[in-house]
Amino acid sequence: MEKRYYPLSKYLKETFNKKVYKITLDGGFNCPNRDGTISSGGCIFCDESGSYSRCNSAENSIQTQIKESIEKLTKQFKAQAFMAYFQSYSNTYAPVDYLKKIYDSVFFDDKIVSISIGTRPDCVDNEKLDLISTYKHPWIEYGLQSAKDETLKLINRGHDFNCFKQAVIETKKRNIKVCAHIILGFPNENKKDMLETAKKLAELEIDGIKIHMLTVLADSPLAKIYEKQPFYLLNMEQYAEIVCDILEILPKTTTIQRIAGTGYSETTLVPKWVNRRFEILNLIDKIMIQRNSIQGQNYIKPKD
Repeated sequence: MEKRYYPLSKYLKETFNKKVYKITLDGGFNCPNRDGTISSGGCIFCDESGSYSRCNSAENSIQTQIKESIEKLTKQFKAQAFMAYFQSYSNTYAPVDYLKKIYDSVFFDDKIVSISIGTRPDCVDNEKLDLISTYKHPWIEYGLQSAKDETLKLINRGHDFNCFKQAVIETKKRNIKVCAHIILGFPNENKKDMLETAKKLAELEIDGIKIHMLTVLADSPLAKIYEKQPFYLLNMEQYAEIVCDILEILPKTTTIQRIAGTGYSETTLVPKWVNRRFEILNLIDKIMIQRNSIQGQNYIKPKD
């Protein structure tokens, strides 16, 4: 069934004329919000893995991780093209010479057609962005979580929305595509707050988005807070409705890279429904059909 939103898979197929598979890599990076550079303890929702899917391990070299993933995906799906995705922690948090060595190591195989680098908006500078702009079809994924500064303080994020906004502007100047990560369901936010985050991303004409539900993971600071004083969490229906509202606000050109997932099934304390990926996706499709809505129908193009 044709989606009523613009999935990343469709964008990749249109761009490369073939299906492109993501290879999740662990570059062995750290995070300034975890090592004490910014603050202690890191973001309250993050567990010891740095919100990593555990697909690969930094114990293996980047090339070994890629070779093993290509072999597996080729055997399973007859895959022909791949995007190298640095996910865990902040993958620009190192000197630029070291970053060049790590990023260069990705492109030993012509099947790697793109690179995506997950990081924080306060972990980039002009020199790092200039480097990333030299690679094939580069993406940077910035964790924002919320455009509300009060929320960013609450979750111990270590930066404000303006930091994110300036990073996006500088990144897009270099023709690097930007994907933003946001989280729905913070206890201090209502629906209006969540939609305001979407509106601000729409104003920035963001290239991609990953939408997450606030999830209490074992061994995270949030788990200790929840255990001491449980707070309300959105149910699946509420989450899906808000996702559909957000899709209607975003530009039609914004690639929808994640709106449901199963990455934390082993460590999820609450809500358990977040791991029912296909049920969530089907519910979002159903709501959009019932509304007769499509992505971008409520998008307001920013004034020059």
